This record gives sequence, structure tokens and C-alpha cells, in this order.
Amino acid sequence: MFEKVLIANRGEIALRIHRACKEMGIRTVAVHSTADADAMHARLADEAVCIGPAQAKDSYLNVAAILSAADITGADAIHPGYGFLSENADFASMVEEHGFTFIGPSPDHITMMGDKIAAKNAAMETGIPVVPGSDGAVVSHDEALKIAKDIGYPVLIKASAGGGGRGMKVAQNEKELLEAWQFARSEAKAAFGNDEVYMEKYLQKPRHIEIQILADLHGNVVHLGERDCSLQRRHQKLLEEAPSPALNWSQRNEIGEIACNAMRKLGYRSVGTIEFLYENGEFFFIEMNTRLQVEHPVTEMICGLDLVREMIRVSSGAPLGYTQESLRFSGHAIECRINAEDPETFLPSPGVVGDYHTPGGLGVRVDSAIYSGYRIPPYYDSMVGKLIVHGANRNECLMRLRRCLGEYVIDGIRTTIPLHQRLVDNPEFINGDYDIHWLENFVGMDQSL
Repeated sequence: MFEKVLIANRGEIALRIHRACKEMGIRTVAVHSTADADAMHARLADEAVCIGPAQAKDSYLNVAAILSAADITGADAIHPGYGFLSENADFASMVEEHGFTFIGPSPDHITMMGDKIAAKNAAMETGIPVVPGSDGAVVSHDEALKIAKDIGYPVLIKASAGGGGRGMKVAQNEKELLEAWQFARSEAKAAFGNDEVYMEKYLQKPRHIEIQILADLHGNVVHLGERDCSLQRRHQKLLEEAPSPALNWSQRNEIGEIACNAMRKLGYRSVGTIEFLYENGEFFFIEMNTRLQVEHPVTEMICGLDLVREMIRVSSGAPLGYTQESLRFSGHAIECRINAEDPETFLPSPGVVGDYHTPGGLGVRVDSAIYSGYRIPPYYDSMVGKLIVHGANRNECLMRLRRCLGEYVIDGIRTTIPLHQRLVDNPEFINGDYDIHWLENFVGMDQSL
């Protein structure tokens, strides 16, 4: 087992990793920018190293500074968390080349799944169902027209190196296709430095279902059920729950086994999330995230496993201590992402936190690194916390979540807590009757938002 882990991240996920390490008897090294000198992860870690100025490109994305910090502190391994360098294959390679263990998948798997076209091809080769579309990059408008005619409108143009909704455009007909193709290429070039795009059939009312998998270095692979991440605004998730109210146990086990078999064929290691669109009883692969997900706590709440701990264990060479048959799932969990944003305009709301009170009680968890008097910097992602609630069933979970949202106090800044309060009182959400477009419509229709 490792003696010291450097955490190459910030905020709540850095604190989350620190806590898992301390419970395993592992010393921690925090890295931080000048803007995060008073951040909780830097205050609680055994050692803290400043790696650069406030801007992420000069600090949390500064590979040389991170590797130097690992070297001077004598770290054995580096955990990337999520975001920043977590899915950067070059970083993972450099970590290993410098003699540290990268707590995550192999660089080859990160590369494969980081390219949407390569990921789709790998999915097809390993038996994962995919959305009908192009076999590879769409390099001309004429080719786009031909493929769209074959699969039928509407179609979705997507950046091969995309993410977060950038480099994506829907075309309802031939007239819109040229504009969509050009727009997606232009946005992909600006956002990712790569204008390669591909095409898929655009599903009308799908849900976003993701399967959490965990694999060790000895060929053992298990799935930890699914998460429903359909509540999204501009392709950014706002609320996640597990299990999905749309699936039954037969569907869950079937797609979980497909995911596990695929990962065995690939020789995958560590945690990973295979994301699907689900419509009319069918699953369609969209991408795989080769990292820990923001929403991993809902899975932990229903299966009783610490995913960060498991990542560390398998990266050290330890085998999984359980089989698929021995895993047990219990109850229902929902996570609300609490962002420092105006709940009406969604504009960022950085500033100094005033009064701060988190909810508590049975089945309640808050993952956050803020505190009263903490200044939320304007340089990074606006998420300041995650409220995760567990109940014996979905109804109990919802009742508990309403109570907790009413108790949650973050003064001094605007947050999305009021939006979550409206969401959990909505009859359609209560009934589990929503898809990936539902939240956009809800925000547009609710004039009070």
C-alpha cells in the first residue's frame, strides 16, 4: 500500500480523497494555487505545496509543478480527482514515467475513451450497443447528407474530442445540417484544438443512464449499478439519483453485465463510468469517463463501498475483495449539486461565505470544502458542495431531501438551492417522469426562476 499520496486537485474532491487516504493510514500532499492558500484541502493535508498563480493553466494544469511537488515531498502515487488532468493520458504517462503510480486507468485506456470515435468503435467491438451514426469522422457536407439520409433526422453532430456539451449541434433537416456541421467543427476547434466531428441519430426523449464499473489488475470486474443523470442544463448535470426510476432489476443486470464483459475484454483497471442514452427499453452507448465521477456518492450510498478507497487499493495491486454476486444494493440515493450561481440567471456568484450550516441526520451526507468566512474564488468551477441523501426507498429519500434543502444555509453568495427546492416539489419529478430535455423545459416554463 502507498505511504503518501499527492492529490492533484482542489475543492470538495481533494478533501474527499484526503479523507479516504487518512482512513487508510496514508499521508497526503495537497497542491494549491495562490487563490487556494486558505482552502480546506490545503489546511487539512499533511503537507501542502503551492504550485502556481490563481489561473488553472498556471497551477492545477501545470504538470511540471505537480510532478515537482510529488518529487520533493516523496509521494508514492498521484490521485487526479475529476476534471483538470484526470483524463489527460499524457499526464498519466508522465506520472508513471517519473516513478509514481497514477491512481486511475492506464494511459492507453484514457486515450481510447477520450476520443469519441475510438470509444464508439471500442464499444461496438466489445458488444456494447451504440447509437446509429457515422462509422468515423464526417469530413464533408456531402458525406453528412448521405449519413443523415440513411439514419434519418433529426441528427446530432458531435466533436470527437468533445465534452461538456461543446462541439454539439442538432439538425432537424437537410437545411439545418450544413450550419450544424460547420458550427460543431468551429466550436470543437476553438474548445479542443480538434475540429473532427461525427454524427449520431438524435434521440427524442431519452434518459441519461450511466453504469459504474470497478476493475482490478487481476481481471476482476464488477458493476455497481446505475445512476440516472437525466436532469441536465446545457449538458451539465444538476441532480443525479440511484437507482434510476426508469429501470427494473432485469434491465439493470443486463446492461451491467454487458458493461463488465466489455471492460474484461479491454483489460480495463480502476473505476470507470459507461454512459448511455436510454429510450423505449433500449440502451445506446455515448461515451465512457475514465475517472471518478462527480456523482459517485449516490453509488456509494446504495452499495456501501468507498470508491476512492477502492481506486487506491486496486492501483496498489490489491484485488477486489468481493464478487458481483456478493454485492448488495440498498435503498435509494439522490445528489443535488450546489453551485455558487444565481438560481434565476445561472451566472456565477463568487464571494465570501457568511453564515454556513449544513443539514444532518440519518442518511444525509454533504461533500463540500467551504466554510464560514471562506472566499469562493472566481477562477474555477462554480460547484461548492454536494448534498447526498439516502432513504429506504425513493419516496423516503425525497422527503428527507426536502427537509435537508430547507436546512441548508449558505449566506453571502447566491446558490442553486432554491432551484433544487422547486425541482423536488414538481409532480413530474416526484413521479420520476423526466428525460434529458426536461430540466431545460422546466426552467423555461417556470417564470419564477
